[in-house]
Amino acid sequence: MIKKLLLGTLCIAQFSLVSANDLKPNPIKDNGTVYFQNVPKTVIIKTKKFKVRIDKQPNGNYLYQSWGANTKITAKPAMIISNGELIPDGSGGNYHFEFNNNGTIYQVWRNYLTASAKKAPYTLVVIDQNGKTIVDQDAQIVKN
Repeated sequence: MIKKLLLGTLCIAQFSLVSANDLKPNPIKDNGTVYFQNVPKTVIIKTKKFKVRIDKQPNGNYLYQSWGANTKITAKPAMIISNGELIPDGSGGNYHFEFNNNGTIYQVWRNYLTASAKKAPYTLVVIDQNGKTIVDQDAQIVKN
């Protein structure tokens, strides 16, 4: 009887240990940074003036494509920037994609944690070579 009780206790402990290991989050490593946020492989957003598509490439970098807001995404993109990177922003889940196009920086920010519940889920920011912000527009998700 004691043997059966010990065997049963051992089996329960083993199953509990296996289940506990399954609950650990799987960190994602991207460009040398480890974070626990699930970032979609493709993001399509729309601002008042632009549609932007960001795709993760096989090499781990990101591709930025943009169109006018009223242009179909199946048309030829007005701009394509490769070799973008994903930059985590703190530990709360926010992050942004950053692309450099001849000194002009294009950033697409993911706004998980904000001071306002009405804040758009993404923001497109464009900074010129002099560090001046020339575009700062909230964006809605077209596809995520």
